[in-house]
Amino acid sequence: ANPQYIASVVALYWVVSISMVYLNKVLMTSEGISIPAPLFVTWFQCIVTVLICWAAGKLSNALRRRAERLPTDSRDTAPKGHKRSFFSQFPKAEYKASVATKVLPLSIIFVGMIGFNSLCLKHVEVSFYNVARSLTLVFNVLLSRLFLGSPTSLKTLACLALVLLGFFMGANGEVNFHYYGTVAGVCSSLFVSLNSIFTKKILPAVDNDHWKLTFYNNVNAIMLFFPLMMYYERDALVDGMRNQFTSPVFWGAMGVAGLFGFSIGIVTVLQIKATSPLSHNISGTAKAAVQSMMAFYIWKNPATFMGVAGMFVVLGGSLLYTIVKMREGKKPATTNSTALKLSGKVDAETRRK
Repeated sequence: ANPQYIASVVALYWVVSISMVYLNKVLMTSEGISIPAPLFVTWFQCIVTVLICWAAGKLSNALRRRAERLPTDSRDTAPKGHKRSFFSQFPKAEYKASVATKVLPLSIIFVGMIGFNSLCLKHVEVSFYNVARSLTLVFNVLLSRLFLGSPTSLKTLACLALVLLGFFMGANGEVNFHYYGTVAGVCSSLFVSLNSIFTKKILPAVDNDHWKLTFYNNVNAIMLFFPLMMYYERDALVDGMRNQFTSPVFWGAMGVAGLFGFSIGIVTVLQIKATSPLSHNISGTAKAAVQSMMAFYIWKNPATFMGVAGMFVVLGGSLLYTIVKMREGKKPATTNSTALKLSGKVDAETRRK
């Protein structure tokens, strides 16, 4: 592969992923721009994803019909060009109640995943964000053992022990430790693991089409989030009508964050295709380290030796886990950031399934 292309794809992945986390943090915590309603921010990003899926499906269908109307001698080459089109991967966005009902159990898990993720990002420091959500690998192994009976090697257990050690080191060394934010991060990790298991079961209901699943998941999430928003964030939303909701800067930032949330799944796939699953995980680990270290400077998060050491122990344990799984000939369990992204959202880090 072209080294310049690989470098550009990796750089794009880093920029989109880090920008998405930082922008969502700004939207939830920065005075004057933000609104103290993380569920509303996440709900709006679900709407953005649904609109993009609908528009992309419309465009894909129009391109397909245009190709079908071409003369027979021209049509031989037209479909090939259409297959190479970015929009050809999107199906027509249709919402059928019978399919939505089948997808609903996964959508409930999806709401838990992105909802707790947003609550975690709102309450914890950005430098601690990756540590707070670092237990996905542990839950992946536990749930795979529980539901699928998958065996676990001693090397895998050693890697998980490192991740757990890093988590407790990071929590102990965090100066501005937030109990509820950390609990939300742990809950998000649990739901990420459940999401990966249930996605495999639900995909046949949408013809094994990930974009169809993205559309149904986000439409269902819009409806599921609404009563939660009204119950927990009603006062913040009423206050926002007099302040943030009248600001074009706020809505511009919300729109860009929604676009990043949709894009992260695409750039993740691009990076995996341009490199390899192992290289993607290495890139993700390095990106998480840079993201956390930059947060110390940008948000002036206080750093301690124990906190920084815990962060690198978590990242090291996650990377070793990936390498061990590769050598065992098994596909590595998706890390928490990658799974959020492939699901459609905030890393939010990450949206869409």
